[in-house]
Amino acid sequence: MIIGIDIGTQSLKAVVVDQLLCVRGEAAVPYQPSFPQPGWAEQNPELWLAALAPAIGRALHQAKIKPTQISALGIGGQLDGCIALRRDGRVVHPCLIWMDRRAESELSGLPAADIQKLTGVMLDASHMAAKIRWLKSHIVQAKTGCIFHQPSSYLVYRLCGSHVMDHGLASTTMLYSLANRDFDPHLLDLFGIARAELPEIARAEARAGEITAQGSRLTGLPEGTTVAVGTGDDFSTPLGAGVISPGCLVCVLGTAEVVGAVHSEAILDDQCLVETHAYPGGKFLIENPGWLSGGALTWFKQVLKLDQIAEFDRLAGTVPPGAEGLTFLPGLSGTMAPEWVASARACFYGLTPAHSRAHMARAVLEGTAFAMRDVADRLKELGVSLNRIILLGGGAKSELWAAIRADLTGLPVDIPRNTDTAPVGSALLAAVAVGALPDLPSAIERLNNECDTVAPNNDHRPAYAAAYGAYRQLFYSLRPMFQLAQAPGIKAETE
Repeated sequence: MIIGIDIGTQSLKAVVVDQLLCVRGEAAVPYQPSFPQPGWAEQNPELWLAALAPAIGRALHQAKIKPTQISALGIGGQLDGCIALRRDGRVVHPCLIWMDRRAESELSGLPAADIQKLTGVMLDASHMAAKIRWLKSHIVQAKTGCIFHQPSSYLVYRLCGSHVMDHGLASTTMLYSLANRDFDPHLLDLFGIARAELPEIARAEARAGEITAQGSRLTGLPEGTTVAVGTGDDFSTPLGAGVISPGCLVCVLGTAEVVGAVHSEAILDDQCLVETHAYPGGKFLIENPGWLSGGALTWFKQVLKLDQIAEFDRLAGTVPPGAEGLTFLPGLSGTMAPEWVASARACFYGLTPAHSRAHMARAVLEGTAFAMRDVADRLKELGVSLNRIILLGGGAKSELWAAIRADLTGLPVDIPRNTDTAPVGSALLAAVAVGALPDLPSAIERLNNECDTVAPNNDHRPAYAAAYGAYRQLFYSLRPMFQLAQAPGIKAETE
């Protein structure tokens, strides 16, 4: 038996899987991030440590197995966090999590085009290098004598004592050379970071070490249990759904919507819509890090006082495709498609007395899907193969949202029976690390990939073509307003 962990922003999840990688038990322990001031987002790593034993214990109880029956553990979790860890094991500051933007000023004067050419990622304050630079500039104890981790690599250290992260995590830092598959000396110098201040890099499915006495106290698992190197949730989620080869557009519909596809080569987007990351198995994930999508539904459900997503579907389903001319621009926390514009904001356009809250609900579902199509179209232009869509995350429960995406793209949409696949991906990596399975392709073959499939309705294509065109025109018509928000004397909210 194997355990997979996912360190989320709002909860830590644990699953117990058997030799066929079927989930036998699962549990989650909730917690919350903190927001000390606008643009800042933190999380105390002690929250994750405190959640480990309860989540694992409840998952084991549900599976009706004992801790001694667990042979390995794999960890995945939120990307782009940054933790400053002293050599004696003390954390000197709360983790700057993925949505933290305080390091914007650390990017001034840096060569964005050169960084993207080397790393495949955009020069952005969300990435780890900027956050390390901020910590070293503002926190005295972080200036020297620290090693910097992301959330999943930090937990690996706590459980087995190894300072290691996988190529996927490393490729999100703005310090990793895609060509050389290692941290780049020039980039390290550019950000003022020493190589010794970062973990070693290894394959996600490699063995990081064994659970120590401290790790045993934190997890309730026996000392000596194998720990895999693990990866970030952008990678463990599609991996847990069986995505290891090109051809599938992965849409993870959480609070944010992450959209990408596996590709065999490290291609770069000169239009800066998608980033390129190393992916387990030696391939690459070409992806857009995501916009507020499930979060937009949550916001509008609260506005409409709806409890369940099924209620939202029923309401929106009373309106025809195209929402009778009403367009929603999904920019509640800035836009990531068709362009990255942090100062952009959401809006409804086209309202008339004939429109109702049902039209607005439909427009929210469609507008967020239009952003997905922006990414899909760009991936195709870059030569990435797409023949179907797979929906994962909580938003995959919306049948109407799935149908809209099928009709909009003309691609069939697969919805796995289990859409929460991040901890399963972590467990899959651990199965290979402990030798229960020889490699990742063998592990993928073991997965139960039973899906429901939504076929596109071609009768809806003309309506969606017109609605998508209106969405694009609206974005570019509002572009001067986004720039106005950045002008002197006008304060734009931070993400």
